[in-house]
Amino acid sequence: MIDTELSNFKLRFAQPSDTLLILEFIRELAEYEKMLPEVIATEEVLRESLFERKIAEVIIGEFQNKPVCFALFFYNFSTFLGKPGIYLEDLFVKPKMRGKGIGKIMLSFLAKLAIERKCGRLEWWCLDWNEPSINFYKHLGATPMDDWTVYRVCDEELHKLANGFKH
Repeated sequence: MIDTELSNFKLRFAQPSDTLLILEFIRELAEYEKMLPEVIATEEVLRESLFERKIAEVIIGEFQNKPVCFALFFYNFSTFLGKPGIYLEDLFVKPKMRGKGIGKIMLSFLAKLAIERKCGRLEWWCLDWNEPSINFYKHLGATPMDDWTVYRVCDEELHKLANGFKH
């Protein structure tokens, strides 16, 4: 357990036994974002991705020994910096625990981890309508990347694109 400045709030790296808890956090986040039908992840898929293939990492935050938040992150790479970065895929704090500084502690820990791991950046996306989060991130010094547009290829389009590769 990693102590924090908030009394009774500790951080820890997730273990395989946390897989169901991580899935529950993902579902809670998706419900908040009005995207729950898009969650198709299963415990088995998460266990394989997180703990066997080690594609991403998860930090669990516990208040009075009860899980109240999580952050899922992985490395990306900046060719301009020539260094890896940490990409924060999801950060979720249970609604009853918001306003206590937990989100800031989680982001500060990830920033510290990025520096310790010699990363050049900590990045994440935020939904355009999520004004409370946008204001929170700006207050922490985060800069919105308004000049970039995210593109995605998935499902049938991903397969079509892949089928375009001939060898």
